[in-house]
Parts: sequence; C-alpha cells; structure tokens
Amino acid sequence: MTAIDFAAFVDRLAAASGDAILPFFRTALGVDNKAGAGAFDPVTAADRAGETAMRALIRASLPDHGIIGEEFGEERPDAEYVWVLDPIDGTKSFISGMPVWGTLIALTRHGEPIYGMMHQPFVRERFAGDGGAAHYRGPNGERALHVRRCSALGEATLMTTSPLLMNEADRASFRNVERAARLSRYGGDCYAYCMLAAGHVDLVIETELKPYDILPLIPIIRGAGGLVTTWDGKPVTAGGRIVAAGDPQVHAAALEILNK
Repeated sequence: MTAIDFAAFVDRLAAASGDAILPFFRTALGVDNKAGAGAFDPVTAADRAGETAMRALIRASLPDHGIIGEEFGEERPDAEYVWVLDPIDGTKSFISGMPVWGTLIALTRHGEPIYGMMHQPFVRERFAGDGGAAHYRGPNGERALHVRRCSALGEATLMTTSPLLMNEADRASFRNVERAARLSRYGGDCYAYCMLAAGHVDLVIETELKPYDILPLIPIIRGAGGLVTTWDGKPVTAGGRIVAAGDPQVHAAALEILNK
C-alpha cells in the first residue's frame, strides 16, 4: 500500500468516526469518569462509538495492522504498521458543547508516526501531514500548512489546554514562559497544535500527554515546518511533557526557561 493509499484510508477512518460521533454532540449525553477520586477524566458513548467504528474499518481492511486506542487498548502493538487512535481529543470541550475537539488518527511504522490527521467533523475541518508536508481541508477549500516565523519569545503566541493540568513545579515553569510570551491562550487541546501548523500560534506547551494525544499531531507539525520535542529536547513518541514550536528560536528559548 502506498502513502497515497494510506492518506485515502485515513480519510475513510475520519469519515467513519465523524458519522459515529456527531449524533452525540450537543445532546443530553451521559459522562463517565475514568479518573480516580479527586480528578476528572471524562469518557462518553461518543468516544467509544468513534473508536469502535475506526477499529472495525481497520480490522476489515488491514487485518495485519496493529491498533492502539485510548478507549479499547492495544491489538497487535508489535506489528510493523500500527494505527494510533484518539476518537475525541478534548472530551471536556465536547461535553461542554464547545467545538474545540477533534478525532486524532496516526499511522506508525516501527513505532514512528508517518502520517497523522486531526478531523473536526462538526466544523468540517481536516488537518493532515506526513512529516514532509501538511495540508488543510475545510469549508473554504484546501491549502498547504506552513508555520510562521517568530524571531523571539517576546513576540510569540503561546497556548496550553490548561495550567491546572500540570503539577505544581511544571506549572511554575510554564508560568515563566508565559510571562515572557506576548500572548497566552488556554483551551486548545489538539486544535492548538493545528493552529501552530497553520501559522496562527507560535508555541504550545503541555504535560502528561499520552502517545495517542501527540503521535497523530507530529507529522502535521513537522510537515508544516515546525518542531516538537519533550521539555528536555528528546523525541515525543512516548508522550509526556511536550513543547511544539513553529520557529527554532522560540523553541530554544522556551526550553531554556522550562529547564531552569
């Protein structure tokens, strides 16, 4: 199967998940809490329906491929090709009726992401990349994605989902970067990384990410000309504390502050 075929298949996965998820959006939806006492990690029937639809399509079309999903775990994770699925990244926004969420789909080969997509079916937007290029499709047409250049952290727009998701020490480090940035915005989830790839945001800083939170976004960020590492400058395939930037100078400045 060629890269073009993979891209077409990801479109099929996105369509299937969107068809399964959208009937639940902005309805009286039951919410379960996957976290322990004192925390809130919501999951809904929409999350499960979206992942079920994608898993069924992968099993039927590519039975030799593995699957890793947020809701239903691993199938053949040691396969050469493994699909990594997050049916709703931004479930807290989803249950609040806000459209800042998306379905994340990655194809990995030998553990490295080679294609990724973020699909938002409600607003009909798709952001995709293969590490060499990235593109957008939406109601206003299609275009290539390119990060913007930003020569200094003091000119940067910074995003994170919420500092409250960070532990106390990481939050203090994040606040130091935030004070140096020109503008800081919260609540992006996967959309923040796509806005970085689209040239609207310069820096995204997060913590405690799982592989399915970031693997689908890596080929999009890199394909648009950006870079993404852990806080200590290492590969991000295992998740953890993440820094994504459109410009190497802003990335380096953020790492310096975070590691003081």
